[in-house]
Amino acid sequence: MRIRERYEGVFHWFDENMAVAETELIYTDPFQLIVAVILSAQCTDKRVNMITPALFGRFPDPAAMASATIEEITALISSCSYPNNKAKHLKGMAEMIISRFNGSVPGEISDLTQLPGVGRKTANVIASVLWNKPVIAVDTHVFRVARRIGLTPGAKNPLEVELKLTKEIPEKKRPMAHHWLLLHGRYICTARNPLCNNCGIKGWCKYYSKRVANEC
Repeated sequence: MRIRERYEGVFHWFDENMAVAETELIYTDPFQLIVAVILSAQCTDKRVNMITPALFGRFPDPAAMASATIEEITALISSCSYPNNKAKHLKGMAEMIISRFNGSVPGEISDLTQLPGVGRKTANVIASVLWNKPVIAVDTHVFRVARRIGLTPGAKNPLEVELKLTKEIPEKKRPMAHHWLLLHGRYICTARNPLCNNCGIKGWCKYYSKRVANEC
């Protein structure tokens, strides 16, 4: 199967069957989203959504979080993975938003990646979710699914996967493509024992075709 045929089949199916796909993180403004995304690193969205109500109740904006102590933040996110490091990042991020970006979450990826705790993946999530920028965030789910189904042959790291997906996916579809692949990886194309029999894109999946061939 040609790579273009695989892309067309996979994303046509997503477009027809998952017209609405969005982040499962709960937030009400750009600051809350960036906090939630920082907390979500190596942590489930479900856990993050359990943590953030009390955190946002105590620190509802960058100024409030910037004035907090690291210990105060840590206490509210202690059930999250790596709470000590994330507390430092959250405080540093809030301080920089106040000092360098006039209290507002910046809209450019080059500015976002200056913030503590914000790498390329996190910046792409923020830019695509908030401002619908044509970028693709590659987390563990997107990385696994894109390589497994054959969308990014030869890609060895998240950046290579991102660049290959960006090259093949039209700009207007890129923000949604991140959520399609992420949710597919979270609920169907799981790391262990993927649910191939329940998969709508198995007809275009390289992994599935090899699995069927091996069973024959």
